[in-house]
Amino acid sequence: MDKMVASCPIPSTRKDSLSAAIEALSVSTELVEEELKPYLDTVLNVAIERKKGIAEQVAESGILPVLAQILRRKSTLTVHTVRLVAELARDAPVKEQCFDTGIVSALVTLLLSQDQDLLLYVSQAIARICYDSNLQQERFLRLGAVPRLASVLLRHSENEALRSSFLLALCNLSDMGEEDASTLAWEEGAYFSDGERVFRGTTRYLFGFSSAVTVVRLRKTNGQYSVTVEVLQRCSTLLWGAHNGRHAGHHLANLTHLGSCPKLYKVFKCSVKNIPRNRNLRTAVFHTLL
Repeated sequence: MDKMVASCPIPSTRKDSLSAAIEALSVSTELVEEELKPYLDTVLNVAIERKKGIAEQVAESGILPVLAQILRRKSTLTVHTVRLVAELARDAPVKEQCFDTGIVSALVTLLLSQDQDLLLYVSQAIARICYDSNLQQERFLRLGAVPRLASVLLRHSENEALRSSFLLALCNLSDMGEEDASTLAWEEGAYFSDGERVFRGTTRYLFGFSSAVTVVRLRKTNGQYSVTVEVLQRCSTLLWGAHNGRHAGHHLANLTHLGSCPKLYKVFKCSVKNIPRNRNLRTAVFHTLL
């Protein structure tokens, strides 16, 4: 489930303009691209403000197939439309319809684009649609999202914003990600073997006592991508020492509530159709053909 987000009702004047924009988009086949852009911008602005009821109104309006059609056209409206989808995909009423309306398949196709701004919004949309949803994760996996995400990530890893967003998308596809990319600080690690790239993301928890370290390893061999996502829990040495001082002689099993300190891990190897949902010590390995 997505986290609850404080939002304000849509003022009547904004509601009227939003309703008009949605109605215009619903008959978009009668309009040219220049006429559609203002309506897309209207819906986008309301979506960015996270106004209460926008997701439900869009989902009930039937314009999601229209947005998917615009994405497939690859026109001057593509970037605007992908950004709109990325904003709307934060909320369950929209994300639940993204597959049946054709948006998911359109997003996977757009991963072949060379436009880095477009790719950023595409990865945000994918990450949000599949966050905490096994059903959406499996749908993206079946459509071949992993090799395309990995290919773009390796090609544009110097773009910090793009790198962060694509890594989050891969983590969310493995059901081991976060709702928001800003919660993870990524850095590229050392090379451990030829052809392997390693990225580490750190998530700080309350008071800085503990953190989660997400490790993403990418390797391309013989025309195949191998993507490994692993999440480790760790805590500060001060907290670890204090706990040991109070519980001298206790077995390590008694410390599991500290998030597995010091660093311990267990590796789960699985197919893309059987992703584990262990929230503490987790690893998913994707093997997918190009």
